[in-house]
Amino acid sequence: MADNKQSFQAGQAAGRAEEKSNVLVDKVKDAATGAGASAQTAGQKISETAGGAVNVVKEKTDNKSASEAAVIDIFTRFTSEDEIKKELESNEIVLTQDLALKVLRKLESNPDVAKRFFKWVKEEDLTSKSYNMMLRILGGNGLVDEFWGLVSSMKRKGHGLSANVRDKVCVKFQKDGLLSDYVRLRKLFALDPLGSDDDSLESVCVRVCKVVEKGEWGDDVEKGVRDLNVEFGSGLVKMIVESLDEEPRKALLFFRWVDESGLFRHDEKTYNAVARVLGKEKFLDRFQNVVGEMRSAGYEVEIETYVTVSTRFCQSKLVEEAVDLFEVAMSGSDCNKPTSQCLSLLLKRIVTAKVLDVELFSRAVEAYTKNGNVLTDALLKSVLKSLTSMDRVGYSNEVLKAMKKGGYLPSSDLQSVIASGLSRKGKKDEADELVDFMEESGKNLDDKAMASLVVGYCNSGDLKEALASFEKMVGKERVVSNADYAFEKLVHAYCNKNQARVAYKLLCAHVKQNQLKPFHSTYKCLVHNLLTKKIVREGGFEEALSLLPIMKDHGFPPFVDPFMNHFSKTGTSSEAYSFLKALTSYHFPSISVVKRVFERMMKSARHSEAQDLLCLCPDYIRNDPDVLELFYSMKADESAVEEPLAASS
Repeated sequence: MADNKQSFQAGQAAGRAEEKSNVLVDKVKDAATGAGASAQTAGQKISETAGGAVNVVKEKTDNKSASEAAVIDIFTRFTSEDEIKKELESNEIVLTQDLALKVLRKLESNPDVAKRFFKWVKEEDLTSKSYNMMLRILGGNGLVDEFWGLVSSMKRKGHGLSANVRDKVCVKFQKDGLLSDYVRLRKLFALDPLGSDDDSLESVCVRVCKVVEKGEWGDDVEKGVRDLNVEFGSGLVKMIVESLDEEPRKALLFFRWVDESGLFRHDEKTYNAVARVLGKEKFLDRFQNVVGEMRSAGYEVEIETYVTVSTRFCQSKLVEEAVDLFEVAMSGSDCNKPTSQCLSLLLKRIVTAKVLDVELFSRAVEAYTKNGNVLTDALLKSVLKSLTSMDRVGYSNEVLKAMKKGGYLPSSDLQSVIASGLSRKGKKDEADELVDFMEESGKNLDDKAMASLVVGYCNSGDLKEALASFEKMVGKERVVSNADYAFEKLVHAYCNKNQARVAYKLLCAHVKQNQLKPFHSTYKCLVHNLLTKKIVREGGFEEALSLLPIMKDHGFPPFVDPFMNHFSKTGTSSEAYSFLKALTSYHFPSISVVKRVFERMMKSARHSEAQDLLCLCPDYIRNDPDVLELFYSMKADESAVEEPLAASS
């Protein structure tokens, strides 16, 4: 620590020397300007000689500007390291220290690109100026955590903090109300201009912190603080404690001393300040002690304290401690109670922990709802999303049980999400438990969720459970919504397993018994699969044909394309005749439909079957001029059919 501090201070000294050097250069330039008139004559000769050199310098300057623009363009357009490297090489750009600094200066208002560029070049031996420029970008754009991270990196590398950067960032911190960061930044600069006659809160805080940080806490430190003759108030003590955030032990020692010495009596703000400083895994026991004292004194955990410390606990996997803190915070007044968003974040952390502790989940829900707060669908949705990400959908019922104790039951949409998730994963027991849970809650699993169960089982390939769920769904003594959707998925699943005939029997049974009205697309799928080569030989044609009148009863036009395809390959004339009869409730369909069957047969060189079909047709079809013309027009080498027989008069 001491070596880092000495190195950092040495860097600061180098930075100040560099600034003085720049001032001297500016003075020399001013002197040269003043002497310009007397040197005009001699300058004319020099300028003539140097004319070519000026052009060379101009060209170099233009090239440098072009390089800067090219670098900025590359790092703006690309994020992949491989792409960036390729573009730099193709543009023959070499990233020197000077070029890096100039690029950073032009990226001051574009922190994202600046960070990407700095990350790329920081492995090189960058100058202190480049580091300070990056600090200025981060601090000036309010990226506080990244700012302090880079400060620490600079300490390790021995780079100092520029006074110019310090002042600019200090202004930003003050403007944004980040007083503890402001004080912390002022303390970093060894020769802080805040004098002993400056009685501002920030100045006094800096002086006290320097005494406290000088060495181990003891009589000398206590005497040093007393000698400052400071009048401690709530705001000052809070600021000092927060400024000692990097040394929590000293922050606590100061906190205790200032109270025990009678210099200040702690209030809610100072208690919360030290709680935020101690709210870390290493100081967990001391944090808990302070919170206990604070509550005993009648003070509450402020919402800022809860959010800060809870976030740290969750990041450190201290989930139980985070729940403990949540319970404490929820016992406070309304202005300090954690919000629904806080609960959501905590519950998501619980369900994604290495071991999901249902008891912790229940405790958090109970703490939130016991004072009248209401659980929402949005909350459950976020929890379910986290469960899914961890492949823990099997815990959905445990989550529902805990939330039911808080007066919550899921909406139709979320019932569907849970049902689908369980059945897709093949978790039959949990899916059955969901159905039972909803029934016991006096709110049966709704039709949409039941349909999701069917679809989920279909997707997992479990047709037995899919069918069982569907039959349970349509077995209710009422009109069931979403049954048509679920049945279509069921039919598709059976057809995908070459069981179209089983699906056909199911359709006929449920249409008759449960007044099911399948989608038109369901009929199409079934007809198509019944007429496939293998199934049609086993009786698929007759079953497909029997679907046509059912489709008509349900208001759907017949699906004829698969039949036409069948007749062009293996369909017989008697099958074609049966098909034509099934298309209409009248004696026979229109001539245009009949002609279409003839055409498909004849184009596939199935002329004998076409002739046989013609013989079966009624007289007005056999004598129709268009039909006769169709047969006569076929060339002998293509059709090879016998002359069609006209109907006998």
